[in-house]
Amino acid sequence: MPGPYPDEFRQRALRMLSEARPDYKTDHAAIKHVAGKLGVNPETLRLRKKRLDVDEGRQSGASSEAQAEIKRLKKQIAELEKANEILPSASVFFATELGRPSTR
Repeated sequence: MPGPYPDEFRQRALRMLSEARPDYKTDHAAIKHVAGKLGVNPETLRLRKKRLDVDEGRQSGASSEAQAEIKRLKKQIAELEKANEILPSASVFFATELGRPSTR
C-alpha cells in the first residue's frame, strides 16, 4: 500500500515504535509519541503497525500480498463481466451481418 512516505521511512518508524513500546503502558501512547517525533499522523503509524502485524502473522487478517491478489482478481472479474455484456450484442450484430446478401 504505497503512500506519501518512502519505504525506508516507514521501516524506520516501525523500528522506532518497537523500541519505544516497552517505555509506555499502551500501544496507543507509544504510537502517539513516535508519531509526534516523526511528524506523522498517529493513525497512519497505527495502521502501518497493524499491517505489519498481519503480514507477519501476529494478527489475523488478509496479508498485503493477499489483498493485492484480491484487487487484481476483482479487476479481472470486472473486465470479464464487461466482455460478457458485450458478447450478446456483438453476436446479434454479426448474425445480422451474415444474413445480409453480399454486395461484392
